[in-house]
Amino acid sequence: MKAKSILLVEDNPDDVVLTMRALAKSHVANSVDLAGDGVEALEYLFCTGKYAGRDPCLLPQVILLDLKMPRMDGLEVLRRIRADEKTRLLPVVILTTSSEERDKVESYKLGANSYIRKPVDFAQFAESVRQLGLYWLVLNEAP
Repeated sequence: MKAKSILLVEDNPDDVVLTMRALAKSHVANSVDLAGDGVEALEYLFCTGKYAGRDPCLLPQVILLDLKMPRMDGLEVLRRIRADEKTRLLPVVILTTSSEERDKVESYKLGANSYIRKPVDFAQFAESVRQLGLYWLVLNEAP
């Protein structure tokens, strides 16, 4: 059985580095696959484009999804994930800098499992990621 993986969907290289550092600091040893925008995330999940050879049975344990991205934003990615039988039940955690109430409301309406605002302070961010990893990768039992 493959280890539980994380799909990180993030376009900002600095946020990718911070998230990876926070995961390492929290001793989250799970593999992390990176999608640089929403289009790439959907290609990964549905094994199309550059991921056409990927095993479609290997889905991530959790998706960490940014909202504000080029080409396709996180809300549209979430909409498409929830619209497909294969990916409908995947846990999706919105991990964003957006503090707009409408983003939060729309995320939950579209089926987000959680909405976490990225703290500006690295120590707070690392603690958020530690708790996120503990819950979604250790405690939570996915279908």
